[in-house]
Amino acid sequence: MNITFRELRHIKHLLPTGSINKIAEELQIEPQTVRNYFGASKYQNGGLTGKHVQPGPEGGIVSLKDTTILDMARRMIEDSKITSSANA
Repeated sequence: MNITFRELRHIKHLLPTGSINKIAEELQIEPQTVRNYFGASKYQNGGLTGKHVQPGPEGGIVSLKDTTILDMARRMIEDSKITSSANA
């Protein structure tokens, strides 16, 4: 799947507090690996994330081999919107 770097970072910023750790725990990976997936590059504390960035507009095009983390993030964002609406 291809996504712009800007869109990937935007998704990360929409995540509710604690989501990085929840994703990491559920997938049994290091939280830094999840952060790396969303654009960080601290590989000494986290693993590679199966992505490739091509230079271009919007920060470049990110080619994701596995969208599991992205899918979980999107689901968490949607769940938080539903929860927020119910509490309003």
